[in-house]
Amino acid sequence: MNGWEQNVSAAGPRAGETSSDPLLQPFRLKGLMLRNRIVSTSHASMLDEGGLPLERYQRYHEEKARGGLAMTMAGGSAMTSPDSSWGGGQLALSSDRIVPHLQSLSQRIHRHGAAVMCQVSHLGRRATAYAGNWLAPVAPSRVREARNRNFPKEMDAADIDRIIKDYASAARRCLDGGLDGIETVTGGHLIGQFLSRRTNKRSDAFGGSLENRARFGLMVHEAIRRAVGNDFTVGIRFVIDEAVDDGSDFDECLAFARLFEREGHIDFFNCIFGRMDTDLSLAEQNMPGMFTKSAPFLSLVGEFKRQTRLPVIHAAAIRDVATARHAIRENLVDLVGMTRAHIADPDIVNKVMRGEEDRIRPCVGASYCLYKKVQCIHNPASGHETMVSHIIERAETPKRVVVVGGGPGGMEAARVAAERGHKVTLLEAGARLGGQVLIAASAYDRKDLIGIVDWRVDELARLGVAVRLNTYADAELVLAGKPDAVIVATGGIPDMEWLDGAEHCDSVWDLLTGAVPAKDDVLIYDETGRQVAISCALHLARLGRAVSLAIADDTLAIETPYPDRVSFRKLASELSIRVVGDLRLVKAARQGNGIAAMFRHELTGAETEMTAAQLIVERGTVPMEDTYQELRVRSANNGITDIALMTGARAREDHGTQAAGSFVLHRIGDAVASRDIYSSIYEAYRICSQL
Repeated sequence: MNGWEQNVSAAGPRAGETSSDPLLQPFRLKGLMLRNRIVSTSHASMLDEGGLPLERYQRYHEEKARGGLAMTMAGGSAMTSPDSSWGGGQLALSSDRIVPHLQSLSQRIHRHGAAVMCQVSHLGRRATAYAGNWLAPVAPSRVREARNRNFPKEMDAADIDRIIKDYASAARRCLDGGLDGIETVTGGHLIGQFLSRRTNKRSDAFGGSLENRARFGLMVHEAIRRAVGNDFTVGIRFVIDEAVDDGSDFDECLAFARLFEREGHIDFFNCIFGRMDTDLSLAEQNMPGMFTKSAPFLSLVGEFKRQTRLPVIHAAAIRDVATARHAIRENLVDLVGMTRAHIADPDIVNKVMRGEEDRIRPCVGASYCLYKKVQCIHNPASGHETMVSHIIERAETPKRVVVVGGGPGGMEAARVAAERGHKVTLLEAGARLGGQVLIAASAYDRKDLIGIVDWRVDELARLGVAVRLNTYADAELVLAGKPDAVIVATGGIPDMEWLDGAEHCDSVWDLLTGAVPAKDDVLIYDETGRQVAISCALHLARLGRAVSLAIADDTLAIETPYPDRVSFRKLASELSIRVVGDLRLVKAARQGNGIAAMFRHELTGAETEMTAAQLIVERGTVPMEDTYQELRVRSANNGITDIALMTGARAREDHGTQAAGSFVLHRIGDAVASRDIYSSIYEAYRICSQL
């Protein structure tokens, strides 16, 4: 028995108890007895350090194991070979130096009763020649990938032999590292490039017929099995349909699957759909984001499972427990991957077991976890486990805390302060909590963002936070509560006053809230590159308005995660929104019944005039800081938030010298500067977890 199996009941029913919940049923995957049906699948967290899974990488995965899932899978696109680099952010399985770090990772995961696997893969043509080891990518044929843009070398016999050996060595390092198994990848990775007619144009024994195209993948798995033995669990992250005319359809993928089953070297399929060779295919198929419905490929995966015999895992936009439970109950999958849902809340399984399913922090599909490093738009601890904890400690001395402003930052500040055991009052000028998120969620494509608000509304009620709506908080009202700490989260208002002729313009807020009606011919100016302006443009275009969008950048929605960026571009094209780049708005003036907007080209300086019935301007927000400035001179810290407190250089704020009756003052979010939802929530968490 492995060490982790001794702890397998750590998040399972207590001795003598059984659960009827399909998600909580154990499952045997080859030699592994998994404690439930929920897993987190492999993904590139970008938390490695030089290709090694050091402390922050391990802590990130450990938190999910602590939260009760059955298995976490590390190493998205982990490199088997030196010529399988995309330039950083991958585990390097091509050297023995990784083994002790895998041993540390596996010990930490097993300690909490979970299993851990790693993805083992060669990128093939998806690798880059211009970073990492600066080696030419290799592929079955010299077919360039549109997304990666590198021209690969066509593999010869020496390349094939070398990489097969590399796969086996990488798998052996995972075994030596104490992991419970591995998975390879078809899809857009090297094995899949051999399988697909789109990328395999060979006429030798590795090309042409279905059996020939499968030959490389079969040889890889035979070599892996020889290297790791029969007891080690080995699977494939397997594309069940390439969803393109010149690729492998469902029937051909099924035929490939049966070949792999027949050879007997694999133990499970981790099913995925579509391609990953463009940003759009990634956003709509391989890793579906905000613009894709929940669990879009689940029924097809169920059909694949019915026609094969090995266990099936699947993860694609399965964001909530109800959908996951349906997938298991209806026997569509054996193990359900809730990968991004665990970035939002690594404690999912524990909450289900405690009967607190309604307290699970929802994944809102914002794709923020694909923006830079792995992080959730409204869970500030994910990906930052070495700096902040998922567990909020109770304060030694309860304090009176007043939070001014009920947007996402203010709500988070109130929530965290209340979790610390403080007596919290939240003052909000509006009739509802939510701030700018309410405006953002009014746009059709971003409606799920309301989960950020709804979850916090429920948490504030549970924690007994006194919420006062329709209350404008000036300094006297704030101080009437005799606070020990005040958090100003008043946000900002649309930045318009800089513009000559601003009185002729409307803001995105005006249009999305319905405060100002949309005219038939609309020109929107965007200087931020965020979701705000393009969301408004799509909203108006769907209402039948003629919409033009002038942007200061060279690319639409440049300050968004790549799945959003490409999807915004697609929708703008489908809705005939005219987009003109590299223009900076310098003046607006009334012209007859419309507005004339003067722009200056960012590169040439040439001036251009555009006219429309209505001009909408988006340039971020200006901080609403009146209350903060009134309070600042009366606070113990002059309203200064120590940078050391924010960066983790100092563990806890010292109130020892605070005079009786005085208070500390902090401001957060857009009350400081125009930023995004994550920034305000992360700021609130860092400050209030130290109060």
